[in-house]
Amino acid sequence: MAYIVDIVQSQVIASVKKEQDLQKAVTSNANVIFLLTGDLLSTKKYIDRLKEANKSTFIHLDFIDGLTNSRNAIQYIAREWKPLGIVTTKSNLIKYAKEENLATIQRIFVIDKNALAKGVEIANSVRPDAIEILPGLMPKIIDQITKQTHLPVIAGGLISDKQEIMNGLKAGALAISSGDPSLWNLDL
Repeated sequence: MAYIVDIVQSQVIASVKKEQDLQKAVTSNANVIFLLTGDLLSTKKYIDRLKEANKSTFIHLDFIDGLTNSRNAIQYIAREWKPLGIVTTKSNLIKYAKEENLATIQRIFVIDKNALAKGVEIANSVRPDAIEILPGLMPKIIDQITKQTHLPVIAGGLISDKQEIMNGLKAGALAISSGDPSLWNLDL
């Protein structure tokens, strides 16, 4: 399993939320793709298309229509769809994915101090390969989570321009995920 820090070449991760943005991701500078669209019939096709373009693909389990939150679903994904890894808010799925040798990214919504403390606690317990924190407009929180977990941090959500990306990177984020195709070709 490749370590996520070694995988990230472009520090902007393309978060594909709509099928019509898939081709933009294929031709973008982003080498890591978070797939937030699809269903049981289309997701493998999307993953294969991204693999053909040499993109490292993580599927966001919480957004793929028809998936269940079970060990069997993770086994199926690992053995049949074969993405590089998964993104999820559910820590039990992180454990199952690690058993299947999938890279794992724990998504954490930091809405207040309690959510921050719980997110750090979960990350330190489950030990995903990286953490994605939302919203990504919090340099102080990015720095704090990096120090408290010693895990790579990806920041996402509400990022709308290059300066916000630079602020997140300067605060210690490994990369910034964005659903805005206009940001996927920044040379970072």
